Amino acid sequence: MRTAEIKRRFLAHFEANGHAVVPSAPLPAIEDPNLLFINAGMVQFVPFFLGQRTPPYERAASVQKCLRTPDIDEVGKTSRHGTFFQMNGNFSFGDYFKERAIPLAWELSTKPVERGGFGMDPERIWATVYLDDDEAIEIWKKTGLPAERIVRRGKKDNFWSMGIPGPAGPCSELYFDRGPQYGPEGGPEVDEDRYLEFWNLVFMQYEITNVVSKEVFDIVGELPAKNIDTGMGLERIASIMQGVDNLYEIDEVRPILARAAELTGKRYGAQSGRAASQSHPDDVRLRVIADHVRTALMLIGDGVTPSNEGRGYVLRRIMRRAVRAMRLLGWQEGPSLPELLPVARDCMAPSYPELAEDFDRISQYAYGEEEAFLTTLRSGTTILDTAISQTRSAGGGSLSGAKAFQLHDTYGFPIDLTLEIAAEHGLDVDQAGFRRLMAEQRARGKADAQARKTGHADLSAYRGVLDDGGPTHFTGYSEVTRESTVRALLSRAGGELRAAGEGDEVELVLDHTPFYAEGGGQQPDQGTVTVGGGELEVYDVQQVVPGLIVHRARVLRGEVRPGESAYASIDVTRRRAISRAHTATHLVHQTMREFLGESATQAGSLNAPGRLRFDFNTPGAVPFSVLNDVEQQVNEVLLSDLEVRAFVTSLDEARRLGAMALFGEKYGDEVRVVEVGDYARELCGGTHAARSGQLGLVKILSEASIGSGVRRVEALVGIDAFSYLAREHVLVSRLAELFRVPNEQVAERVEQTVGQLRDAEKELEKLRAQLVLGGAAALAAQAKELRGVAFVGTEAPEGAAGNDVRTLAQEIRGKVDPARPAVVAVAARANGKASLVVAVNPAARQRGLAAADLVKGALSGRGGGNADLAQGGGLPANEAANLLLAVEKAVAES
Repeated sequence: MRTAEIKRRFLAHFEANGHAVVPSAPLPAIEDPNLLFINAGMVQFVPFFLGQRTPPYERAASVQKCLRTPDIDEVGKTSRHGTFFQMNGNFSFGDYFKERAIPLAWELSTKPVERGGFGMDPERIWATVYLDDDEAIEIWKKTGLPAERIVRRGKKDNFWSMGIPGPAGPCSELYFDRGPQYGPEGGPEVDEDRYLEFWNLVFMQYEITNVVSKEVFDIVGELPAKNIDTGMGLERIASIMQGVDNLYEIDEVRPILARAAELTGKRYGAQSGRAASQSHPDDVRLRVIADHVRTALMLIGDGVTPSNEGRGYVLRRIMRRAVRAMRLLGWQEGPSLPELLPVARDCMAPSYPELAEDFDRISQYAYGEEEAFLTTLRSGTTILDTAISQTRSAGGGSLSGAKAFQLHDTYGFPIDLTLEIAAEHGLDVDQAGFRRLMAEQRARGKADAQARKTGHADLSAYRGVLDDGGPTHFTGYSEVTRESTVRALLSRAGGELRAAGEGDEVELVLDHTPFYAEGGGQQPDQGTVTVGGGELEVYDVQQVVPGLIVHRARVLRGEVRPGESAYASIDVTRRRAISRAHTATHLVHQTMREFLGESATQAGSLNAPGRLRFDFNTPGAVPFSVLNDVEQQVNEVLLSDLEVRAFVTSLDEARRLGAMALFGEKYGDEVRVVEVGDYARELCGGTHAARSGQLGLVKILSEASIGSGVRRVEALVGIDAFSYLAREHVLVSRLAELFRVPNEQVAERVEQTVGQLRDAEKELEKLRAQLVLGGAAALAAQAKELRGVAFVGTEAPEGAAGNDVRTLAQEIRGKVDPARPAVVAVAARANGKASLVVAVNPAARQRGLAAADLVKGALSGRGGGNADLAQGGGLPANEAANLLLAVEKAVAES
């Protein structure tokens, strides 16, 4: 039974038993700040379990795409560890509990195949329950499972949570006995290779916090209702149904593994035992490749692109591990993903047909990432191999944190790869030192913006307001003013206030508001709220928790209290300017797709008054001519004065209409569609102009890379675009006047002038070099004799460039008789600083003199180079002569 058929039967079974079939959420966990990726089937239902939202159904079933990476290093070594997996799940939100969940699972598992079930032998099924769960044991007995195949287990095995604060509960797990060839008898407690877990029934009834481990946490209390959350690993059940040893050998994974084995000339399983733990290293690598290539396909398919942060870094690490595993298996024929990724696509397309439709975009990112990594691998591996060799030669057991940081920072070599390669050579890595250097680097970088967004990390006050009064009603699509009521008043520290007076900074919650909260790339509205005799200036609006709009404001006069009537009024001029920018973003998005292909999808945006920033996925730079064409076509749409229309419809209907959806976004059953005539149609919650002609003009300012495979366009809209062009016109006219040429010849004349300046600079460089080097022979002839060493110490001419100083030192060294040991020290003064270059000939090196040692001695440890040539600097310019004296003294004492 193929995996896609198992998935179909699972959903059909629960749909027939009154469950709503819910589509999988995208892999990125957009709505949960504690998670990068969805890691369990129940994640998208957490708000229902916690009672934060009312579910639209009492029963649900889904097959959720999941990703777990904490045990990434164990992938391939066991039959249970993988990164991407699919979780079949059925859920009850206060409807049924154990008494129905257990029989439903038993029925599907044991029902004959010809009747739509899985046809598993009831005599080979075991169940485990939580230690004191007598109720579950009695229900299992009633289904027909004998007591000797029901096992009690503790928290570690039979109490389930996401590993973070949230809903949790005791569970009952189903195991299938795969037979004596897999291990000894005795049930799951004896051997979990033979007795393979395939379904976990979680009786979700508690909320936990202070999670330390699977066994150490605090139970806050009971959930609002007793719920059911089950998880049947699709890959697990497929391995049972298909009679294979592990998840790497099912129909959705094995073809990738087989292709990797074919390419590298390996025979999978030829040197391994039956259990995954008995695997030969080559088999482990083949499994890593199969798992990671499939995972990369699914991640890019859900809109994740390779980067150095967050989700993008997880993807990058997974892809690099797969590529390196191919290299370790002997593949040296260039990129391997073009051979492997299409196989993964064909494996997964029966369940996810969108992967085949979107494969051009997916493959562009994957292949580009591999090409970049192969370059990194070649340079970084050479440097790392040298460092490992030096460490081992010196008798060390650990690679320095500084070297690991240099590989990461200078060569782009990832730390996890450094750890893997070092471990293969029996070495540790000073991870504490590496982390310290990384922390220092981050401290010098950008500051964290999270505090600006949320104001404070504790969201309990917001949740309390939401629980008490429900969500805020946004009315800003149809009105710019609104009579309302102050539902709550909070301080910026998160505490509720009874009143606020003039000058106070507060957070205001209204029951209805026309103010748009920042989101979807659109900046928030600003304006005023009048309350009785008081007035507040609203300068920021955020939706801190879903459904609750918070106005950050300053009390300008009077006093404000909760419960008072209010009159909210937005800054209309600002709103209109932002709305024009948002509509322009839709037009730029659609036009980019027309010129670059449908893979040019939005990866981020900013819609501000009169300007926009649009990030989009594309593997390379956009040619200047294409940018011009995009700009011209967008402005032609403006001239057409198309109607901009927004309406709410079902997600299925929006897809049928061809509305674009953003990758990684989670949409409900109903969505808002914004369309500009028949030109652009997109799912969007933002505000827009009424007609395209209201935008006036769109002027693209720039296009640049902001990461691997992601480009950014910045543009101006409306009066801001007109003002920019007016300033440009004045500037060009002034240059034309200065150069005494027509406007259209300014660029040519500027280019000509710049070329002449560069030529003059080159001539000056030559003259300066001749001046510096002119006295090399005379200086060599005046060398001092210091204990048998010819020493020359001199200062370069004032302002000499670094290259000139190094050349002078080498030139003087070359003028000394090579049979004589010689040391040349040249000091220079430039930009208020002194620098030093030392050159040593072979005869002096044989005497034990080294340029790097002499420079570091003169500069108290600073500087760098080798035994032949070294340099350093940073001291005040008046120290130049002292540097020469320090080198001379060191040579004399050698």
